[in-house]
Amino acid sequence: MVTATVLINTLINTHRGSINDVAEALVDMDGVAEVYSVGGRYDLVTNQMLKLTNIAHTETLIAFKAYSQHDLERMFAIGSDTD
Repeated sequence: MVTATVLINTLINTHRGSINDVAEALVDMDGVAEVYSVGGRYDLVTNQMLKLTNIAHTETLIAFKAYSQHDLERMFAIGSDTD
């Protein structure tokens, strides 16, 4: 068995509004086990975002951890004498 990862730049190689259809068609093909929506230049955007007419380009970033103001206060308070 051969395993391959194929990247499709959705901005160049698909028509606006057809990205999810392309992903669904790909996963239905013989030999294709999975299709991933990934972050970066090869992302698949959601159906709701495709309805917005003024978006020409997207690039998805994935947040692994959120730092809030509360977390920063606690971090900088390490070793202080206040209770």
